Amino acid sequence: MKRTDLEKNKALKIMGKMKAATPPARFAGETVLDRREQRRLDQAAGLVSFPVKLTQPVIDALNARAAADGVSMNELVNRLLGQALEQ
Repeated sequence: MKRTDLEKNKALKIMGKMKAATPPARFAGETVLDRREQRRLDQAAGLVSFPVKLTQPVIDALNARAAADGVSMNELVNRLLGQALEQ
């Protein structure tokens, strides 16, 4: 390999390690779980990731309602979808 290719590979390794690392607790405010641990806790709680595309006005309304109710976005969407499905 050329020297420039070796340097590019080293840079890619460093960038991959930086993306995979969790921020130190002093920046996160509280202890931050790594992704595997968080995924394990979510699975134990019965939570499933469900990506969905929404328009910006809907997202703004959800954010405003979550802030007004004092709950997280996940809790709000879970509650609203549950109510809609019951009807």
